[in-house]
Amino acid sequence: MAGHLPGMRQAPSLAEAAPTAGGEPPILAQPPLTFAEAYEAHFDFVWRSARRLGVSDASIDDVVQDVFVTVYRRLSEFEGRSLLRTWMFGILRHTVRDLRRTQRRKPTEALSQEPEAPGGGPHEATVQREGTRLLHEVLESLDDDQREIFVLAELEQMSAPEIGLALELNVNTVYSRLRAARQSFEAALKRLRSREQWLMRSSGGCDE
Repeated sequence: MAGHLPGMRQAPSLAEAAPTAGGEPPILAQPPLTFAEAYEAHFDFVWRSARRLGVSDASIDDVVQDVFVTVYRRLSEFEGRSLLRTWMFGILRHTVRDLRRTQRRKPTEALSQEPEAPGGGPHEATVQREGTRLLHEVLESLDDDQREIFVLAELEQMSAPEIGLALELNVNTVYSRLRAARQSFEAALKRLRSREQWLMRSSGGCDE
C-alpha cells in the first residue's frame, strides 16, 4: 500500500487483487450465526472501524452499543448475500453519520487501546503507537466518503465487491473513490511528515 506507516500492516491493493478476466470473484456468504457468536467474532472489527471513522473516546462506547443493538434487532433479516462484517459495517456507517448530524465533529484521538502486534519489544510497541497516531491524523484529513473506503480497502483488506455492498456503490465507483482516497492520503501524509520534520529541526535549533 502506498503511504505505508510504521506499525501498519500492508494490505494488497484492490487493483493488484482484482482478476484480469471473468469479473470480480464471488463473495462467499457465512453460515448463520447467533447474536452472541456475531458479537464475539466482530466486536473488535466494529470497535476499531468506529475509531478509524473518527469516533472519539467520549462517544465510542455508545456508538458500538448502538451498532450491536441494531444487529440484535435485525440479525434475523440478514440473508447471507454478503459477509456479516460487510453488513455490520453498513450499520456502523449509518450510526456514525447520524452521530455527526447531532454533534460537532471533533478531532480523532490517538488509538491508545488498539491492540499491538504480539511478540514485540518496547521499540516495536513505540513504533506501532507512532504509526497509529500518524494514521489517525491522516485519516482525519479525509472526507467521509474517502475515509470509509480507505479503511475498508487498505486497513480491513476487503474486496471491491464487499466494499460495494457495505457502502451501496457499484464496483467502478469503488475503484474511482479508492484512487482519490489514496491520492488524498499520500498528500496528507507528506504534509504531516514535512511538518513534523520542520518541528524537529526547529526544536533542535532552539536547544543549541
